[in-house]
Order: sequence, then structure tokens, then C-alpha cells
Amino acid sequence: MHRLLKFFGIITTLGMLLVLIQGALVTQTGSGEACGPEWPLCYGQVIPENPTIETMIEYTHRIVSGVLGLMVITHALWSWKVIGHLRETKLFSVLAVGFIIFQGLLGAAAVVWGQSDAIMALHFGFSLVSFASVLLLTILAFEDGKPNALTRPKITSSFRGMIIFNLIFTYLVVYTGAYVKHTGSGGACEGWPLCNGQLFPALDGRVAIQLGHRFAASLLVITILIMFIQMLKSHVKNKPLLYSGSFSLVLILSQAASGAVVIFTGFTLYATLSHAVIVSVLFGTLSYMTMVASRANKL
Repeated sequence: MHRLLKFFGIITTLGMLLVLIQGALVTQTGSGEACGPEWPLCYGQVIPENPTIETMIEYTHRIVSGVLGLMVITHALWSWKVIGHLRETKLFSVLAVGFIIFQGLLGAAAVVWGQSDAIMALHFGFSLVSFASVLLLTILAFEDGKPNALTRPKITSSFRGMIIFNLIFTYLVVYTGAYVKHTGSGGACEGWPLCNGQLFPALDGRVAIQLGHRFAASLLVITILIMFIQMLKSHVKNKPLLYSGSFSLVLILSQAASGAVVIFTGFTLYATLSHAVIVSVLFGTLSYMTMVASRANKL
């Protein structure tokens, strides 16, 4: 059932993950202004001549984002028509399209008029919401027509609240990480977990931004661990929650480890991109858990 929609959903989901990676690459390499203050043209040209590496990074990001924008819209409309009878479909379709448009407009505005670091930090988050929405639409296509006993479990109110809290808090942690990158605060603290050899350094300027992200990320590890323990106590028989909850714990631990690697390797490109990929998959996993929790009945 829905074979073509499933296939297209998988391709679109992977494509949105690529957009997230490219966005992180643009930020990491400082390529955001490599096409000049023009959009959608690049230095007044449809195809730039003799481009630098930075120009190619920015230009290909624009091309891929544009193509994926059309794919997201197509996928959302297709899902609305084919699996619109599922209660979550229309919400995720609107979120997927709305946030991919917000992401594109914010990127264009930043190129033409410039934006503050606080506003530009939203760019990655907008793409992340669209990615998660496309992922969930794809999952819905696979779920349609199958028994829903496992995807509509009975859960406690506290466990549902913990899942929703972790989803929202993950988004906030992502924002603080993006803000670190856009303010150039990544190198403000040498070493990990200490900052410049100190447990409590002076909280000023970029050091405060870097430590704020570290604190938020550390707290997220704790809250996801608490969620995992709650799941083992009360919901271990529900396979979707068991698998996604376990995967969330693995991802957040991997994210913490990758953050340390980013610091120790001096913010190398591969380490930074891995950091962005892991948190994107984590957000998608928590989004799925939230969808399952929203359907559940109380124990």
C-alpha cells in the first residue's frame, strides 16, 4: 500500500537531512556571503563563473534547498490526498511546508539584508522542524492499514510529559548550538569538560555562550536518561517506544561524545557535521515518540 508515496517520502526525508548537513557546512566554512548580497542569483549570475570553494558550497546549498523545497511541498500535498484520513497527516503537512518556506525566506533575507546572530540561529531549527515533519509523514504512510495496538499504547501522564519536554528542550539545545556557531563562540573554551582549565570560568561574552550550550546539552543527557528509565519501568513491552527510547539514549550519548570530539579536534569539518547529523536524527526520533504519546490513553 502507498508504495510510491513511501519511496518518495524516504527520498525526501534523506534529502532534508542533506539540507541540514549543507546548512551546517555553510556555517562551518563561513560561506554564507560567498555569492555576494544577492538572491537567488550568485554575483548577478545564474551559474557563477570561476567560483571559489566557498561560493560552490553556498551555491549548491541554494540549489539543493530549492529542489528539496519543491519535493517537500509535493510530498505534503501527496500525503494529504492519500493518507489525509490519518489525524496527524494534515498537521505534519502544514508544518513541513510552512517551515521549509520560513527556512528559505530567512536564508534569502540574511543574504540580501543581513540578520543578527540570534535570528540566524533559527535557520537550522526551521529546517529541523520540516525534516521531522517529512519523516513523520513517511512513517504514517508505512503505518496506514496496519494494526495500531503498538502505536497507540497506554502510558502515564508523567511519561508523556517527559517525552514532550525532551522534544522541546532538544530544540532549545539545538538553538544554543547554532547560536554558538553563528557568534563564533566555539573556541571560547579550550578543553572539555573544563573550560580553559577552569570548572567555573568568568561568565562573559563568548565563554558564557559556550558554557550555556554545554550546560543545556548536559541537562538534556540527564532528562533523556530519566525518560529511558521511566520507559523501562512502565513501557518496555511496547516495541515502538522501547526501540525509539533506546535509540534516543544512544543518540544523546553519541551527541555528547561528538561534542567532546569537536572541542578536542579543533572544530574539524567532519566532527562538526557529525554533531549536526546526530542531533537531527535525535530530534526526529523524539518527534516520533511524541506522535505516539499523543495518541496514547492514560494508564
